[in-house]
Amino acid sequence: MIKKALLFLLAVIAILVAFNWNAVIYGLNQAKSQLRITFNTQSIESVLNDSLIADSIKHKINIVQEARSFAFDKLGLKNSDNYTTYYDQKGKVTLWNLSASKAYALEPKLWSFPILGTFPYKGFFDLEAAKEEMLDLKTEGYDTRIRSVGGWSTLGWTTDPILSNMLERKEGALVELIIHELTHSTLFVKDNIEFNENLASFIGEKGAVIFLNQKYGPHSYPYYDYILSEEDSRTFRNQMLLATRKLDSLYIAVADYSDSLKAVHKHIMIDKITSSIDTLHFHDPRYLNIFKSSRPNNAYFMSYLRYYSSKDSLEEILSTKHRGDLKSFIQGMKEFHE
Repeated sequence: MIKKALLFLLAVIAILVAFNWNAVIYGLNQAKSQLRITFNTQSIESVLNDSLIADSIKHKINIVQEARSFAFDKLGLKNSDNYTTYYDQKGKVTLWNLSASKAYALEPKLWSFPILGTFPYKGFFDLEAAKEEMLDLKTEGYDTRIRSVGGWSTLGWTTDPILSNMLERKEGALVELIIHELTHSTLFVKDNIEFNENLASFIGEKGAVIFLNQKYGPHSYPYYDYILSEEDSRTFRNQMLLATRKLDSLYIAVADYSDSLKAVHKHIMIDKITSSIDTLHFHDPRYLNIFKSSRPNNAYFMSYLRYYSSKDSLEEILSTKHRGDLKSFIQGMKEFHE
């Protein structure tokens, strides 16, 4: 693992030196932080045998191992050593994601990285560095957003560990996350993040439902709890996707207006969008307060396009071409894109 990590660092340095100096600094900081995590992981065996570690943590780790086996054996995702090590975050956030969009168009700011391609977001292990770049983007007129990241895939460059904060999720959400990230390491199309994230989200959710049904049955609490959670999530994200269509139409309609007038129309529209949440039904009332402490902007709405805009088309492909067989669907996607 150490040799692989060092090769990863050398590759990052060599590539970024040929790219540009800013990318070198960013890449070195990212590589250093990633390697710090890699070198400070524990094997799953040592965690499970440690009498000082809570049984609740060990239970969640075992769920991750079952989810891995399910993803490899039942779904046909690429077998790897991912999630066979454990990193204790000490309750702290490890990674933040910065995204940005034009103020009067649902058009993302793109960052280019050698080999990996272009991304509509940028990761930071240093929150202050993320905030500094966010301020620069705001000065340039972008809508911006910083959010914490619960899990990520290095696409095979290093072995991805179980992060301790992952284990704070409910069982269904944890299984969904593991399958989501293993999907990235199975199929990742360069310069098409919207497809990658939509696909991983779709497979993560579908896979979690199958896993919970097979493990506990359709009348069990873990299965039922996840289904209710998914219903709430679907209700909310459908409203956000509807909001993106309304905003897109608005920006086209006011394209020739002054920026100050565009801002007024945008403010009114976002007010209508946020107040519309009160008209929806949720099992979990937290959704009703989701905009009480922060106001959404274009960068926020773009995230729903990035992760969920293709769900209906993926559902149709799964149903019509693969008769609901998720493993066949995954294999078909791999063959088509590879």
